Amino acid sequence: MPGMSGPELQQELKRRGEKIPTIMITGQRDEAIRTRVLLQGAAGFLVKPFSDEALLAAIQSALATG
Repeated sequence: MPGMSGPELQQELKRRGEKIPTIMITGQRDEAIRTRVLLQGAAGFLVKPFSDEALLAAIQSALATG
């Protein structure tokens, strides 16, 4: 995503008062980022490649929190 990372987008949405459920999808396994975005309200954090079941669980979590 040019110009903004997923965690930066999450922070910007929060700053604007938007209550949009988010699922972070990344190719980088970074436990610090995972912990931070989940604590800041992300409904899920998936590292590629991920299973259909993991994606479905994250979507269900996002819908439940939205």
